[in-house]
Amino acid sequence: MVNFLKKYAALIWAKNHVRKAEEFKKNAENDQEKLLLSLTETAKKTLFGREHDFENIKTVKDFQERVKVSDYEDLKPYIERVKKGQANILWTDTPEYFAKTSGTTSGSKYIPISKEGMPFQVKGAQSALFHYIAKKNNADFVQGKMIFLQGSPELEEVYGIKTGRLSGIVAHHIPDYLQKNRLPSWETNIIEDWETKVDKIVEETEKEDMTLISGIPPWLIMYFEKLIEKHGKKIKQIFPNLQLIVTGGVNYEPYRDKMEELLGGKVDIVQTFPASEGFFAFQDDYTKEGLLLLTNHGIFYEFIPLEEYGRVDSDQHSTKRLTLKEVELNKDYALILTTNSGLWAYSIGDVVRFIDKNPHRILVSGRTKHFTSAFGEHVIAFEVEEAMKATLEKYPAQITEFHLAPQVNPDEGLPYHEWFIEFEKEPENLNLFKNELDDQLRKRNTYYDDLISGNILQKLHLTALKKNAFHEYAKSQGKLGGQNKTPRLANDRKIADLLEIYKL
Repeated sequence: MVNFLKKYAALIWAKNHVRKAEEFKKNAENDQEKLLLSLTETAKKTLFGREHDFENIKTVKDFQERVKVSDYEDLKPYIERVKKGQANILWTDTPEYFAKTSGTTSGSKYIPISKEGMPFQVKGAQSALFHYIAKKNNADFVQGKMIFLQGSPELEEVYGIKTGRLSGIVAHHIPDYLQKNRLPSWETNIIEDWETKVDKIVEETEKEDMTLISGIPPWLIMYFEKLIEKHGKKIKQIFPNLQLIVTGGVNYEPYRDKMEELLGGKVDIVQTFPASEGFFAFQDDYTKEGLLLLTNHGIFYEFIPLEEYGRVDSDQHSTKRLTLKEVELNKDYALILTTNSGLWAYSIGDVVRFIDKNPHRILVSGRTKHFTSAFGEHVIAFEVEEAMKATLEKYPAQITEFHLAPQVNPDEGLPYHEWFIEFEKEPENLNLFKNELDDQLRKRNTYYDDLISGNILQKLHLTALKKNAFHEYAKSQGKLGGQNKTPRLANDRKIADLLEIYKL
């Protein structure tokens, strides 16, 4: 009876929530400018606000003239002051949390999350579930057990500010109505070694009635493979009532075939787009492609056309910063954020592509730093993932993971792109697969096609890797689990050279 009431209540909440959400979808473009002016008004007496004349910002153009696009290195001097407990630096108070992420040039990054920003991290995930329930007209999953594969919820303190991984921080804000059904245990969640942690999660969950599982695809695959290895059954046989997988962090499409093979039955997928800097989007209709951009979650968005990204004018401002009103469909944009946690015109490093403007739906098409352009082709993640997807449709195979890097100075012949691929199951004819993959990428990137046609590059080379190659690579670099994901593309051979030892 209790479970029935819980399920019935979830249906009512979900439908009410979705009905209210229609308002922000309709008014997104106008509301975004109002939001920006509200943020600058709130922060006008902060150190950053005084230095950038927030007092006189009346329009988006005023803001863009005063505040240049920044990255973590630009904001680091301010964040260092915040870390020492100083208030009114980037935002009106000290942050409620620091989300600690691993950086490359900066070492560890400390992303501020204000008391105003934190609720939206939770509301984004809640809204994704409510939209799913309303669309499905089914809330059966609330009656079973749910697992959230995440980082450790143990937090440290930096000058009184609680600090940890975002997923660990969010664990402290799971609503009460989900807590009783939630796994794994606290003791398991705080285990740092990822392999040990997943083994323990398998022990805790293998006999439970799992109905919802959440995590990024590489974590899910590792968890599922351990379950299958132990039981000799597909996941839907182990968890017959598994209804929903919520995933995010990376594009799900390249993992879809592998996931479907491991699941061995129908499970709905809802994709999300969370980050330490904010919860940006989720799949509001699990039957359709695209993620609904959350324009009412304390974040003002700007978009720089990818071909313009990194270019500046004489005043060192980015040459093109578009608002939601100005974006076009099916173009790639670097995503720029201004948030209610004190990030101002901040380049998060993600590339998005709009596929709808009524409402505003996006695809995450890559990373500004993850591309291959050693020869001027500027191939991005979305292109290689779509090329791989089309190739697999023609020449079926199962891919665990892949990485693309340029070979600028081969021992003989013209330069080329080298694809390092770990196959779960190879195609029947690897040579036909390779040629099709090259053709599909040429269709999607005219610059690459011109380089092949003009005999500047030779066709791609394919290097097959041993089973568990990417797992072993990540482990060797201390990047197993956590928020770590091996980039699909690189503009150098740093990763490629390390993958060489796993060649078949």
